[in-house]
Amino acid sequence: MNASGTRVEQLVAAMTLREKLAQLTMLSPLPPGAPRQPDLEAELRAGLGSILNVVGRERIDALQRIARRESRLGVPCLFSLDVVHGHRTIFPVPLGEMCAFDPGLWEATAAAAAREARRDGIALTFAPMLDVCRDPRWGRIAEGPGEDPWLASLFARAKVRGFQGADPASPGGPDRLGATAKHFVAYGAVTGGRDYNTVDISERALRSVYLPPFRAAVEEGVAAIMPAFIDLSGEPMTGSRALLTGLLRETWNFDGVLVSDYNAVAELVAHGVASDIPEAAALALNAGVDIDMVANAYVDGLEEAIGRGLVTTATVDDAVRRVLRLKERLGLFDDEAVPVVDTASPPRALALEAATRSIVMTRNAKGALPLAMEGGPIAVIGPLASSREDMLGPWSALGDMRDAVDLVSALRATFPTRRVDYAPGSRLESSDEPALDAALELAGAAETVVLCLGEVRDMSGEGASRATPVVPAAQVDLAMQVLALGRPTVLVLCSGRPLVATELYARVDAMLVTWFLGSEAGTAIARVLAGEASPSGRLPVSWPAAVGQIPIHYAELPVGRPASATDRFTSRYIDAPVRPLFAFGHGLAYTSFAIDEVTPARPAIGPQDGVVVTVRVRNTGPNAGRTAVLLFVHDPVARVARPVLELRGVAAAELAPGASATLSFALTPADLLPLGAEPGARPEPGRIEILAGFSADPAELKTASVTVVPG
Repeated sequence: MNASGTRVEQLVAAMTLREKLAQLTMLSPLPPGAPRQPDLEAELRAGLGSILNVVGRERIDALQRIARRESRLGVPCLFSLDVVHGHRTIFPVPLGEMCAFDPGLWEATAAAAAREARRDGIALTFAPMLDVCRDPRWGRIAEGPGEDPWLASLFARAKVRGFQGADPASPGGPDRLGATAKHFVAYGAVTGGRDYNTVDISERALRSVYLPPFRAAVEEGVAAIMPAFIDLSGEPMTGSRALLTGLLRETWNFDGVLVSDYNAVAELVAHGVASDIPEAAALALNAGVDIDMVANAYVDGLEEAIGRGLVTTATVDDAVRRVLRLKERLGLFDDEAVPVVDTASPPRALALEAATRSIVMTRNAKGALPLAMEGGPIAVIGPLASSREDMLGPWSALGDMRDAVDLVSALRATFPTRRVDYAPGSRLESSDEPALDAALELAGAAETVVLCLGEVRDMSGEGASRATPVVPAAQVDLAMQVLALGRPTVLVLCSGRPLVATELYARVDAMLVTWFLGSEAGTAIARVLAGEASPSGRLPVSWPAAVGQIPIHYAELPVGRPASATDRFTSRYIDAPVRPLFAFGHGLAYTSFAIDEVTPARPAIGPQDGVVVTVRVRNTGPNAGRTAVLLFVHDPVARVARPVLELRGVAAAELAPGASATLSFALTPADLLPLGAEPGARPEPGRIEILAGFSADPAELKTASVTVVPG
């Protein structure tokens, strides 16, 4: 046994049961006036293991000194915070950042956030959020990787590396955080898109869609995993021994910590699987949950649960060992809470790059964009154009709205010789007649109108499910009245999810999907509007044309009666299209690209062989630009039907006008199988289609094939 293991065993042997339960407990300051406000200093003297939502290095250092010097055994406290898309410098919400299709960027922003948070005394973040979601009614889609499990797995690996560093055995250090993969598992499939609701999906969907990103995080050495609030087919995740211990620990060999979501252990009673807190605590601990977040269920219930024979002290000890090992991995036993002065500059340049590359141009009729640097007045209309706070988005940690850049200010700085006027035109969700009149007057006198519409930050994220995820009616009415003036009009859409407003989108001259872009939101949008940067983002979700299409995604299974506009008795709607308004991967630039050829290195492979596929892409437009090429596979005849498209590769090219590049994709045998296939599985004999394009729109894809021959 090494020195680290000796210290853990000595501490476990020296602890009383109450001290052990304290180590398994995470507390948080509660809002003023809330019942049972914890006395954190007293709790630390009694051995409290973890604290959530305390911020500020001075305060954290003071509390850590109490844990290290005034508790009986001197065990350090684990301080944690939701550092989801930045700490002080805020990057785009994850769904927006996914639009870059670039793991290098995802890793870089996580590393920058980790550096800021660790210098503030935070050691553990509750990110990355890996919930694949195909239902934009669910507000938390903003926090996650979109609809594709392969891309989400790429995101998982990049974020874990960024937060923790390249060495999975040692995520500690002055510039790193322990990462927590959440929410295990299938939270993005909640019924009706309603937060905290039940989930009932097939075993095949669980294995091929929702589990792969978590498997990737485990393989990357993620420090912690958080079970989801939800139940899966009647079994709450917080109490699922089959998945938390059986799958995660025994099958995947996950050796980190499992931390419950906020109050989730106590909520096992509300789920109807425990009659009281001791039963709930025993159920969660037996399932494998090591840390009880804020419910006090372990300290209040486990001692009684042991007396009832519901759980053993050996199970308690195992959980304490895992918590102590995490603290060692994070270097907390070696950190004497000495204040750190961070002299590094805030990563604003990285925030601007991330924000710029997260913007998706979905429409640009007649070259309406970019705007000319010289010309007449620009009228900026819409209730979000001057809002700095909303640009930060949900879960923006310690981001300060005063440090954020709004669109109006950025446009005035970017177009110094053009007059930029601003009027909100309406409230967020209700009309305002005087504001409308002022906006129409400005728009009527303008050469160009920039409409800034969408959601405020509180309309996305946790607790923000929307039955009708649309642009609010008051804003649509404002836009239609502006459009009636006949001025060239650009729509800047801010949101944390796809929003349905198909008629509006068809009438504007150009449209930028900008999500919540963070600290440099306004500057990034202004740069793209001015043509200082060409938009290069691509949608990580299918964008519905009608609310009734939801849930919607590109990787559908084939059906016996594919949709036909001329045949009523096929899989279609009689009142709406089947296809999304914008396909997964859709995104325009200030130039155009074409794929000339898709070439597998060999026409036939064995079931244990991989194949290299090259794709030649060319810039066919007048300007330089960056594009991402997506590589899909399709097995048209399989024992079990496969989706019509499955993403298996992403590569980017930056090309001058007329230039071309050859991109290489190395497909392994696993890439030709469904995600989540059983270990040792091999591709079935037969033809495999390989398709390359810029989106999942079938009309845009170039196709080749390889044949798997019996081996």
